[in-house]
Amino acid sequence: MKKLKGAVVILVLMSLYSCKNEEEQPKVIYEAKKISVREPQKIDSTQIKIADLPILMEGTNYLIHPIGDVRVYDVSSKYGSTKVNQVSYTISNYNRFELTGYFQNLMFQHIDSTALRPLTDQVMQIQTVTYLNTIADKTKKKILVYSIADLDTNQDGKIDSNDIKSLYISMNDGTKFTKLSEDLHELLDWSVIETQNRLYFRTIEDINKNGAFDKNDAIDYFYVDLSKNQWKIESYNPMKN
Repeated sequence: MKKLKGAVVILVLMSLYSCKNEEEQPKVIYEAKKISVREPQKIDSTQIKIADLPILMEGTNYLIHPIGDVRVYDVSSKYGSTKVNQVSYTISNYNRFELTGYFQNLMFQHIDSTALRPLTDQVMQIQTVTYLNTIADKTKKKILVYSIADLDTNQDGKIDSNDIKSLYISMNDGTKFTKLSEDLHELLDWSVIETQNRLYFRTIEDINKNGAFDKNDAIDYFYVDLSKNQWKIESYNPMKN
């Protein structure tokens, strides 16, 4: 019985140690090899690619077709503790002016056309797409804002939600797809001030290069004037006297 208890304790300690290692996995791993947004990534051939049914955001005239992977996960069988595979063919959630999910790409299609065009030719994970309807009402410029993981910052061989999140914008047809945040800066949040036609956002910079974002790192502040034809990123410091 003592040997059994000892074995149980060892297993518990090993489990806790494993969980601790997972929790402490850095979001950025710095190596001699430079992390590049243009570096081609390997496509996982074991995943099945599908498209959700298209959505049309209110006030726009372009359908958006989300492209992603079939999700397979384990659930408990009702006949016992055996795990069985369950497949989900839904890859997105839509709520009027926002599309969320984990997309590899988006295909844009004008409502009066059969032609499709991709948002990007780069490997990335698109997590949210937001249509700025209030800016469109005021300026007639139809703009989409995206939160995207576009770099394998933790060097695990894939781009997913465990990597740094970046901020992008485009027109509602997917053109002028532009990155606003800097590489290796984690997007904290963003907001729009309609009276100024400005998109404000904050990022955090790992200035001590320890691979984690903490209180010792720097918070940077930016805005973009959305009424301009060229989106120029301006930095500012709200705490400067």
